[in-house]
Amino acid sequence: MLLDRQAEFWMGELDPVRSRAEIRARVVAVVEETEDTKTFVLRPNAAWQGHRAGQYSSVEVEVDGVRVRRCYSISSPPGEALVSITVKRVPGGRVSTWLHKHTRSGDILRLGTAAGDFVLPAATPTKLLLLSGGSGITPVMSMLRDLAARDAIHDVVFVHHARSRANVIFGEELSELAARHAGLRLVLCLDDEPSAPRGFEEARFANLVPDFAKRSTFLCGPGPFMDRAERLWENVGASALLERESFAPTTAPARMVSSVEGVRVRLARSDRAVAAKGQGTLLEQLERAGERPAHGCRIGICHSCKCRKQTGTVQNVVTGEVSSEPDQEIQLCISVPRSDLELDL
Repeated sequence: MLLDRQAEFWMGELDPVRSRAEIRARVVAVVEETEDTKTFVLRPNAAWQGHRAGQYSSVEVEVDGVRVRRCYSISSPPGEALVSITVKRVPGGRVSTWLHKHTRSGDILRLGTAAGDFVLPAATPTKLLLLSGGSGITPVMSMLRDLAARDAIHDVVFVHHARSRANVIFGEELSELAARHAGLRLVLCLDDEPSAPRGFEEARFANLVPDFAKRSTFLCGPGPFMDRAERLWENVGASALLERESFAPTTAPARMVSSVEGVRVRLARSDRAVAAKGQGTLLEQLERAGERPAHGCRIGICHSCKCRKQTGTVQNVVTGEVSSEPDQEIQLCISVPRSDLELDL
């Protein structure tokens, strides 16, 4: 074990990208897509096991001395040496702002294993609809690039919603792909067009894509946009053909859930004890106590905060499930303590 750690240290000193334990990637290019969106083109090390079109990866950076992770969809197609993530700068967003301000070619980022079930099936559907809004275009662009690379664009409709043409991420490439592939129909719905409705509007959409209920559809965008689209599919009985990507919690926020008073959380590796009290998940409780456990999405999607609960009881705030058995995997960001705990941290 000591020799492994020493080897890892000297590998990192000689070449920061090399690592047997971590996925590290060197930034080879930064592309400005729009005024608030950048693509970071990365060359990952051998620990990267690839991805499927539509998946995401966690990205870890150090902000003010603290390692922070967030999840971003991969915008490049599978099977290439370079991997791209496309990041929209979110006002107040800790990681997106840091990436936009500080990340340059030559920098090193830590990545997580590609994850997510929002992917194209092995057999490409005969009729396909890609529906996106804003930065939700990122995973479906990976799908379109994958289809183009496999010469599999036969009957694809791509509908994208944006505030204006200047805000269309990948706008130029989308137009070029539509010009090259007769099987691709590109529809841009722009909020600033004369008399255009803002966002998704059912009647306009049904007019633009009359056969939408017969198409295998992949949907990604802001929550209200996706909710409204999903209701349309439900109303016409076509929900089985709709796949939706979501980075939003499906229940009340975890911070509204209170822990049992007087709970003691022991961290086995560091031999420290933390008192959990008040509102918040285990992740929030540990952070308030000065701990810095690994985490990413904070809403139970990316599993970056997963750890082993050795003893004690926790409740999953998403499902309501109670875990009392020893040696169970839990996610810190969606678990609240219901008794004294011992965690493998």
